Amino acid sequence: MKTLTLAWTYLWSRPLAVTLNLLLLSLGLACITFLLLVSNQLDKAFERDLQGIDLVVGAKGSPMQLILSGVFHIDVPPGNVPWRAVQELEKHPLVAQVIPLSLGDSYQGFRIVGSSHDYLSHYRAQLAQGRLWAQPMQVVPGAIAAHTLGLSVGSTFMGSHGLGAGGRSHGDKIYTVVGVLAPGGTVLDRLILTDLNSVWQVHEAHGKAEEEETGHLLEQREVTVALLRYKTPLAAVSLPRYINSSTAMQAAAPALEITRLLSMLGLGTDVLRAFAGVLLLSAGLSVFIALWSAVRERRADLALLRMLGAPPGKLAALLLLEALWLALLATALGLLAGQGMAAALGWLLQLDNSLLVGAMVWPRVLWLVPALALGVSLLAALLPALGAYRVSVLELLQGS
Repeated sequence: MKTLTLAWTYLWSRPLAVTLNLLLLSLGLACITFLLLVSNQLDKAFERDLQGIDLVVGAKGSPMQLILSGVFHIDVPPGNVPWRAVQELEKHPLVAQVIPLSLGDSYQGFRIVGSSHDYLSHYRAQLAQGRLWAQPMQVVPGAIAAHTLGLSVGSTFMGSHGLGAGGRSHGDKIYTVVGVLAPGGTVLDRLILTDLNSVWQVHEAHGKAEEEETGHLLEQREVTVALLRYKTPLAAVSLPRYINSSTAMQAAAPALEITRLLSMLGLGTDVLRAFAGVLLLSAGLSVFIALWSAVRERRADLALLRMLGAPPGKLAALLLLEALWLALLATALGLLAGQGMAAALGWLLQLDNSLLVGAMVWPRVLWLVPALALGVSLLAALLPALGAYRVSVLELLQGS
């Protein structure tokens, strides 16, 4: 304990140098923390929300836009496709399941999504209260949507046109909450779910609700996207080509598009990672210079400690413990700063309810941060500590 206290005192005997070293090391660790947090949470979000979805079918346009809007609900869809065309896909021998989604309305920024109960079953959603919808204009909000909007069983509201807040209200169409989903950590948490017929009724002209079984009205009905599951892996070869070439729809493979997205984001993360590496390298050199200078400046103190019976190993341990204190402080500050940066990004994403990342989480990969701090600090202190260990008492006294 005395050695730890002495190392702490020695560390802060040069406050300006220590502050600079601490700042450089903390900034590098904060960048690394931010990268690890965001990368880990994005990977989990992609894996979680894409699980079991082999193909996304929608209007022709950007495949990336189709994936982001239809699976993650963080973009505007390229358009709608005929409901009859999606029903025809269900009959294809290579298709095991089709989950239709109909978008277009929202409530205070949270998207209202028309679908079937299969959409909930796909993500293994559980009810926290109430029941699932049994007829049009009944809704089941996700956990985040319900908490943010203050919705519970029996609540009513009117949707507004568009996928963001501020759209024209559908004043004559009232939704009733019949259930609330339990938190599941999936995209469903931030959606308001209802039946396909709810979305169709809201957008159909007055007086046509009674005609919903007529062939003319059915021909006009559309959905936004369809989530497909293959019956066999061989479908990945032929089914997308068939849809893109033989129908008016577009097929996008989520795995391929997300790989493209991550490759585009890779340049930015590489730059930030290189910046963090430069900061860590600079911090390591700065710590080395500071500790090497400390050995020269403390020759009298080191000589006195040796004369009082301190072994050479204890002198080396003093410098190593200084580096350890620096690593601990930088780790704490770097982790806090990195979590703060992730929290700021999560807050920005909250503005459009696309919560893919956040703060105050600790994935296992984050243990790399204290390991890096300890490694850089101890490596920088190794030569100064070895120098202090090798110098004899006579040389110390002569130098002092």
